[in-house]
Amino acid sequence: QVQLVESGGGLVQAGESLRLSCAASGTFSSYNMAWFRQAPGKEREIVAGIVWSDSSTYYKDSVKGRFTISRDNAKNTVYLQMNSLKPEDTAVYYCAATRSTWLPRTVRNYDYWGQGTPVTVSS
Repeated sequence: QVQLVESGGGLVQAGESLRLSCAASGTFSSYNMAWFRQAPGKEREIVAGIVWSDSSTYYKDSVKGRFTISRDNAKNTVYLQMNSLKPEDTAVYYCAATRSTWLPRTVRNYDYWGQGTPVTVSS
């Protein structure tokens, strides 16, 4: 069993940065992790993911070069550094964990979810 708690969301202006954190309890190190986001009226989508074994990563095209996902297994924490934020990045951001041996892109393949942290980017 894994419990995930996100923090770090807030209101920023376009071009600014935020760092989201996801603190995990339980056996964390063997799970592949991802950040998803859900904007009002839209489906939840993957933003970035990281593999536990080799820290390889995946990014949604629209955030490549701006967002960086990382993990600290010793602290049971996953981070999402978000730079050059845009109004279209506005959403609730969720941390998720999967027992899958690969890095899924879809919501249904993730086993544990945090409660979400809102990010609002004003223009």
